[in-house]
Order: sequence, then C-alpha cells, then structure tokens
Amino acid sequence: MPRHTTRSRRTARRCAGCVVLSLALGLILPLCALGQVSSYGDKTEGENVGDQLPKVLQSATIQQHLNAQLPLDATFTDDHGNPVKLGQYFDGKHPVLLSAVYYNCPMLCSEELDGITGALEMVHLVPGKDFQIVVFSIDPTESSQLAARRKDFYLRRYGHPETANGWHFLVGQERSIQALTKAIGFGYIRVPGPDGKLTQFAHASSIEIATPQGRVAQYYLGVEYSPKDMLLGLIDASGNKIGSPVANIFTYCYRYDPQIDKHSLIVARVVQLGGMVTVASLGSFMFLMFRRDKELSRKLGRVPDWHDDNWRNG
Repeated sequence: MPRHTTRSRRTARRCAGCVVLSLALGLILPLCALGQVSSYGDKTEGENVGDQLPKVLQSATIQQHLNAQLPLDATFTDDHGNPVKLGQYFDGKHPVLLSAVYYNCPMLCSEELDGITGALEMVHLVPGKDFQIVVFSIDPTESSQLAARRKDFYLRRYGHPETANGWHFLVGQERSIQALTKAIGFGYIRVPGPDGKLTQFAHASSIEIATPQGRVAQYYLGVEYSPKDMLLGLIDASGNKIGSPVANIFTYCYRYDPQIDKHSLIVARVVQLGGMVTVASLGSFMFLMFRRDKELSRKLGRVPDWHDDNWRNG
C-alpha cells in the first residue's frame, strides 16, 4: 500500500477523533459547569413530588405585586449607621432598583448581587444620578457594619467608586423588613444552618424596579439579568410605566441537611456525576482508538516522523 495513502487514512482517523472529542467536550463542559454552579450551596435540594414544592419552600416564593405601593415610611439603618426612611431614596424623578438579600447568606445572595453588578456594568446609566440601588437585609440581626462591608465589596467590583452615593445597603428591624417584603411579594422562611440553629433563610431570588413614586414596576427573577431588559425597565419605570408579569421560574436559596430533613433533590450532583462518567467514557474511547491506530501503523510500517525529510518526500 502506498505510504501516502496509509498516512492519509491515519491522519483522517486522527482528525475524526479530534472532531468527536471537541464536539463531546462542547456538550459536556456546559453540563459540568451547570453542576458546579448548582453545587455552591445545592440550591435545588429538597423533596419535589410532581408539581409540589418542598414544604420548606412553599412560603419562599415571589408573588408579583405590580403597581403595589412600597412602604416609604418604613425605617431602616443605612451602611453608615444612620437611621433612614425608605422614602428618602425616592425623589419623584428617578427609579429605584430593589434587592432583598441577607449579607451572611452562604449561597444565592452573592450570586444575585454579582448578577446585578455584572448587568449594570453594561447599562449606560449612572447609579446616584439616573437611578438608586437599594439592597436590604431580611435578617434583623445583621449590622450596619456588615452592610458597609458588602457595599464596599460590590462597589469595588462595579469599578466606579464615584457612584457610591447611588448604592445603599440597609439593615432593619423585623417590622420594617416584613412591611417591605410583603409589599414586593418576597417570601422567605428561617431554616437551620449546618450547626442546627435557625441562622439561614430559604428564599427565591428576584430584584424589583420601582417608579420614582415608589410603585413596583418590574420584576426580574433568577440571578442573571439581561442588561438590555434592565435598561428598558429603568427607563420605563422613570416614566411611571408599570411592566407585565414575568414567568415564575425561581432560583432558590436553600441548603439541605440530611440530619434535619428528608429532602432528596440532588439535581446538581446527578449532572456532575453524568458529566464525569461521560468524560471518562470519551477518554477511554479516544485511548483505544489511538492505540488501535498505533498498532495498525506498526503493522504497515514504522510510525512516520514528520520531521523526516525522506518520509515527507515519499
């Protein structure tokens, strides 16, 4: 058999193998990434039978209260330790972006704030000038010092320290927190942490945009937000336009402890395991294919040295 024919077939097999591996990795890596994101706190854990939420999450939903009036007289403490009223962030001219979190959250809240910061980097509006950002804690035990540290972190991540007067991280008492969460339809419930104490919260993730007069104009669910949608939401809200409801696809912040509950949602783990098994299978397939190719090369002649001028010239 001519050398160039053998070489062409071997090259074709190698190329085919590379194509198969590239395509497979292109399918598997996103699955592995999905599993990795979900594993940060196992956000999907909990028993789910049919269309029923786990009992612990049935109170942790988002009810979209479009056009609801916010409690502007609710009192909080800002990140400087000063008492404030919610209404002072509404000047009648500019909209307000609201986010309900708790600052010691080990899972979802940081992803939500990361999503806000990342989207705002591509929104050509300036916090403090074109709109206000109000983040408030649902945990009445958290301090203004902790709020200040969180503000500093996300302000540095945003990369525009000159907009500090447009970012407000608040803490408050239970009465004010409940008044505001009730107005925006934000449900949450205390759950045990790893130590068994009720130090964590189960809740869904959402942000709201309110009109300059303090009415709920738009909801964005999840932890990743479209900069285009956020820009349009802010523009519409500035004109007192109330948006439409969005699909209730929730991302939950809830950590499972097998010693406390019996919930068994392990979607993240299944995705990770499936990805690992598939990658291992592909690796075995590629090893056997190249080994077979090498054995065939030995039978047909020595393995070509591509730096050998005599071999290249036939």
